Amino acid sequence: MTLDRRAILSGLAVSGWAATGARARSDPFNLQGRPVQGGHLIGRTWPRALVFLNDEALTTASAEGWFIVGFDRDAPLRHRITARSGSRELSTDVTLAEGRFPTHRISGLPPATVAPQAPEVLARIREQAAIKAEAYASRLDADYFRDGFSPPLETMRVTSAWGSQRILNDTPAQPHYGVDLGAPTGAPITAPAAGLVTLAERDFHYEGGLVFIDHGQGLTTAYLHQSRVEVSVGQTVYRGQLIGRVGARGRATGPHLCWRMKWRDRNLDPSLLLRG
Repeated sequence: MTLDRRAILSGLAVSGWAATGARARSDPFNLQGRPVQGGHLIGRTWPRALVFLNDEALTTASAEGWFIVGFDRDAPLRHRITARSGSRELSTDVTLAEGRFPTHRISGLPPATVAPQAPEVLARIREQAAIKAEAYASRLDADYFRDGFSPPLETMRVTSAWGSQRILNDTPAQPHYGVDLGAPTGAPITAPAAGLVTLAERDFHYEGGLVFIDHGQGLTTAYLHQSRVEVSVGQTVYRGQLIGRVGARGRATGPHLCWRMKWRDRNLDPSLLLRG
């Protein structure tokens, strides 16, 4: 199925399920977003307040008080969000909806991208994992996420939903923490929101051409399998700016964009930040 921007934005066509959930009746942060496993909430509090999720200090609100918190695929369903500024403190409880995650089988992948054995390949993978971990540790002091995202492709077809259980060449693998969007080789990939490029690599083993963008407070999106990378590390990009081109490099059977998101060490569904 081919989806344009309007289809993507009408009821979370990418994710394949509706995000529902309940928050406490008294919400001091005016939380907005998707209270669901793999989802997020954006709120506002005192400028530079320390924000806790379940008593763990995880982020600091921006200069205008905006903050984001995210929930992993297998996160518990009950959480407490707390903001502290000096002697002041506010909290609210959040109940998430459960996500529904299908099983997805992919065959025909090069064996070296599913179960690599060669020592030189394993060494390359370890080196690239360290580079990615350093980029994911970025904590840009910004709140570019506050207005939501635009789709990174103009026209696309969803080939794999976020969070699906992967079976690769008949071998069970970890869940898929990306939204796979099929598109022609060379199709332009654009930044869904402003941010800082923290990684721009042309040829990683699993990901091929790979770009990371930090949108603020450690909310990082990733763009995999690119045939061409159009940005550089340290560059600030803006919503709609070209960052790369669709390809099939790395662990892929055809041209597509694998779109991923992390907040701190949590894997989130980027499609849930799409807004009109």
